[in-house]
Amino acid sequence: MEDTHPFPEFVLETSALGRRKLSKFELRPDQAQLQALKGDLDLDGLRKVGFKGNLSPAGKHDWVLEAELGATAVQPCTITLEPVTTRIEATIVRRFVAEMPEFAKEAEEDEFGGTAVLDDDTLEPLGNVIDLWRVLAEALALELPDYPRLEGAELGEMNVTEPGKTALDADTVKPFAGLAAFKDKLEGKE
Repeated sequence: MEDTHPFPEFVLETSALGRRKLSKFELRPDQAQLQALKGDLDLDGLRKVGFKGNLSPAGKHDWVLEAELGATAVQPCTITLEPVTTRIEATIVRRFVAEMPEFAKEAEEDEFGGTAVLDDDTLEPLGNVIDLWRVLAEALALELPDYPRLEGAELGEMNVTEPGKTALDADTVKPFAGLAAFKDKLEGKE
């Protein structure tokens, strides 16, 4: 087991887990752990974090983690920068497997130039330990809203131009707006 882990109580040695029964866990990070998690995820606030579930044996060497994650996070609104509070309640499933599936050798390139994509995003490589802290932090990061917004907050419209000229707005930049007006004029629909 790694001695350098900041919170060793979140690290489970796979050799110590019982192969014939569920291994249950319930984690409630203390204040120092909440501060570390808040800093890692760049949050303004974090409270009421709970991570409860179990690890069950799957096959000869693999493990399945099923857990409930609950947390209240505070992030800045992407428009107003005011605090936005989000309550997260999520079911987390991870499958720790001794042998990860191999990628197809001649996989098609995706739109971003990548090729190595697993269809199952719950798969994790099984090592000597299962790091519940990493699973908790990753799951929370994935569940947080990418662009938190206060209810009713909207981006305004800004039109900028040189002094003495008319600024372009959304209607005047439409490429076919002039043609439609010209067509209406020809058909006498002014």
